[in-house]
Formats: sequence, C-alpha cells, structure tokens
Amino acid sequence: MKIYDVLILGAGASGLMCASELSKKLSVGIIDINAKVAQKLKVSGGGKCNITNVSVSHKNFDGESELVSSVLERFSKEDLLEFLQKNSLTPVIRKNRYYFCKDSSDEIINILKKLTKHQELILNTEIFEVVKKDDIFDIKTLKSTLRAKRLIVATGGKSFNTLGASDIGLNIAKSFDIQIKEFTPALVGLTVQKDQFWMKELSGLSCYVNIKVDDRILDEDLLFAHKGISGPAVLSASLYWKKGNISIDFLPNKNIHELINGSKKLVSSVIPLPKRLSVAILEAIGVNDIECKKLTNEAKEKLLAIHNYEFAPAGNFGFSKAEVSRGGICAKELHFDSLESKTVKNLHFIGEVVDVTGELGGYNFQWAFSSGVICARGINKYL
Repeated sequence: MKIYDVLILGAGASGLMCASELSKKLSVGIIDINAKVAQKLKVSGGGKCNITNVSVSHKNFDGESELVSSVLERFSKEDLLEFLQKNSLTPVIRKNRYYFCKDSSDEIINILKKLTKHQELILNTEIFEVVKKDDIFDIKTLKSTLRAKRLIVATGGKSFNTLGASDIGLNIAKSFDIQIKEFTPALVGLTVQKDQFWMKELSGLSCYVNIKVDDRILDEDLLFAHKGISGPAVLSASLYWKKGNISIDFLPNKNIHELINGSKKLVSSVIPLPKRLSVAILEAIGVNDIECKKLTNEAKEKLLAIHNYEFAPAGNFGFSKAEVSRGGICAKELHFDSLESKTVKNLHFIGEVVDVTGELGGYNFQWAFSSGVICARGINKYL
C-alpha cells in the first residue's frame, strides 16, 4: 500500500496554501469531502473572496495572541499580497479596508490549483477516523484506508455544513488526547431579549455604528433582522461576546446634544438616521419625539443613550448562519514554528481548526493562508 510523505485533510484555503508551499520532493495527497476544492473560498465575499484586510494584527483575533503574532510575523499581510502579485493577482480594496478578488474568487482558487497540480487530489472522500501505528498514520475513509508519514489537519470548523463542514478535526485531536475547545458559532447575528424586540420590527434597515464588547470597539454597519441584529459590526462583535451586555453607539461621528441645540425641529428629524429608526430609538430610551427646544434637562440626559444603548443579547443565530467557528485545537498544544502537535509527532493543525478566530473582513482567510505557509515551511525545514 502506498504511503504518502504528507496527507492533508481538507482542500480549503489553509490546506491548499500549505500544499502549495511544500517541497516538490514530497509525495503529497489532499483529501476533501467535496467534489471540488476550495468550496468555502468559492462562495465567500459574495463570490469575490475577502482575502485579507488593510490593517492586520493579533488584536483582530480571538485566540492566543502569542501564537497569532508568531504566525503573522513570519507570513504577514504584506507577504500574502506579494505572493498574490507574484502569481498575477492584484486584489482590489473596498471601503478602504477590505482586499477582494477583482472579478471572482476563482482568481485565487486557480492560483492554488495551479501550484498544487503536481499533488494528488482525493475528492468526494469522507474521513471518519485517524489512527497512528508504528509512526504511520492510517486515515480511514468510507472508501479505503490511506497511509502517511505526516498528517496535516486542515478540516475547518462546523459552519457551512452544506459544504461538508464538520468537527472531524476536533474528533481527530481528541482521539490523540490533544486538548481542544468545542466549536461555537462565530461571526454570526445576535438574537435579542423582549425589551429589544423593537429592533426586529426594523428588519431590513441598516446604519453605521460602533459596538462596544468588553474593551473592544467594532465599527461598521449594523443590519436589523427578523431574528435580531446582524451586519458586519454585529458579526465581529459576536466573536468577543460570550454573555452579558454590549453597547451600541448609533451616532459614532456625531454629538446628539449638538444636533438638538436650539433646533425647533422634532428630535427624530435632527437625528441623521432613517426616520423609522430614529423614532424607534427615542421610544426605546424613553424620550418623547417633541421639538428639541422643549426638551427637559432630564430628557436631554436620556438622549445620551443614543451613544451608549446598552443591553444583553439573548443568544446568536446558530451555526447555520455563522461565517466561522470559534474554538478548536488549543494553542498550548502546538509548536508555533510548524503548528505541529507537541505530543504527537508529525501531526499538524492549521486554519480554522486551530483555536484562532478573526473578525469579519478577511482576517480568517489571512490566518488560513499564514498558518498553512508556516506549517509547510516547518516541514520543509525539517527535511
């Protein structure tokens, strides 16, 4: 039976990037449950793939900052852009912060396919168990057993189960007594308590906000939804929210007291938000929609809640709506220079299956690409 030098479980962003960097001296196989590679890359960013962000640091991630910093220092955003440029892809910047493929996510997928064409693709293959015997990994699938000297787990998280996502990577880790954190939904909309049901009545409206979660402030659009609140700001905030209160500033670039000062207009008319939203906020904070000049000092004090509307979400929209999964292989289990297990030789974990999760805006693909490269370089150096 053939024994591969390296088998990679998962043909997504991290798995393919890792494969593209591995020495051509190695016999490499890439296993995926789907019929085609890079299915999450394909659909992300509206089919144009938000590759990375203008500003990338460990502060944009939920996870062990030392691990994130170590990986990003050795394959940075600049390194990724240089890699893409070298392969004739120049991403475009949207909203002054997000790097996207110009026309289609196929642009980056085709680069990864080209760079890994000499390796063996094993598609439509579901993995159900991994064991190690005499320094060889046996990867048991529904079709056969594949064997390898070295194994790289790049199986992603549980979100996007329509694309074959599962927690097989965590199950593999647990079978080797490697400590993990169970997956939970991340970059996902938040449901609301009864007192915030007014938000659900505004479904379809959006506005630019600042959301404060603990010591972090996320700025982007908030979208009111049937289930609660969503949109880029909320998705990033969901990464850091576990339980308890969050705070929303509905007018982050304005001062409500300056807006109402001396005005004869209704309060809702001077608030630079959609009228329905202005009226709903005023009702929620207990301020009558009257002429600004008639407001009492008490009402003016209440108006400050527009900059600090504090409440506790009820929960989130769940895995079916989540962009990614929080949780994974604990950082302390891995060598930072290769993402190899400290306890199981030649077993590596990269990408979303590691307990590192980025904010919305290209951070998770940056982590996938960076961790894949660092893993491959660690293996190549060993050779």
